[in-house]
Amino acid sequence: MSVKQTIIIPTVELEWSEWFLWNDLMKDARKDGIKIPNGISGVYEARYQDQEERLTIGKASDLRMRIRQGMLKGKVDHSAGEKIRDNEDTSRIVVRWAITDRPSCVEEELHKIHLSRFGRLSKYVEHT
Repeated sequence: MSVKQTIIIPTVELEWSEWFLWNDLMKDARKDGIKIPNGISGVYEARYQDQEERLTIGKASDLRMRIRQGMLKGKVDHSAGEKIRDNEDTSRIVVRWAITDRPSCVEEELHKIHLSRFGRLSKYVEHT
């Protein structure tokens, strides 16, 4: 016997940060660098300044740790960040983020939107 269950997922409204240059985000926030929310969950995207297609779309339980320490600096594991650092011109890449308490759901939707718009997932996203 199967049991049906309906799950209603409410709308999530994102307030995106502005796009910041990768190299500017590398600077220490304590020394006039850009502050990425610390200890806060959310989603983030990276792309070339002059392109709409994303290089990666990701989620984070801690945006600062995932973006700065993982993707940008490689101090914690981040497979897309490693590939971007190895294969792309990071001086032309911009990054933005949005805070959400539902990063997994939002990441999945952002992947679907990218897939429908560009016909594929972001370059450094392997699955959703």
